[in-house]
Amino acid sequence: MAVEPIIVERTFEASPETIWQALTNPDEIKKWYFDIPGFEPKVGHQFQFTGENEGRTFLHLCEVKEAIPHQKLVHTWRYQGQPGDTLVTFELTPKQNGTRLKLTHAGTETFPKDNPDLARKNFEAGWNFIIGTSLQDYLEKENKLNK
Repeated sequence: MAVEPIIVERTFEASPETIWQALTNPDEIKKWYFDIPGFEPKVGHQFQFTGENEGRTFLHLCEVKEAIPHQKLVHTWRYQGQPGDTLVTFELTPKQNGTRLKLTHAGTETFPKDNPDLARKNFEAGWNFIIGTSLQDYLEKENKLNK
């Protein structure tokens, strides 16, 4: 039985171009997500970043699989020293007065079941915070600066 991917959707009062910059410009990414020096939205670009949970550090290893400016960014997501491969997709759809962002994280069931840090509920909570709070706050701040 296939496991449904994690999906988080939000509509922001920002253009697809603004959100694309937030997703792909290293100087902007670190303001709301993780510090990913040298990130490039180019197919084949490999990047890594660290994240922490309760004092434990996790090295994320990723590779860009698809990049359509202002529309779609897809990259792999795995952890150093852990089995499991996943795919993260950001899709941008223009809407009246804003942009709909759909984040899909597929394959989290491939991570070890005996590691509670990698449980689905943690990814759901993390993505909801990252997209629904962190990115939202960043975009609101950027919107105020540009007015």
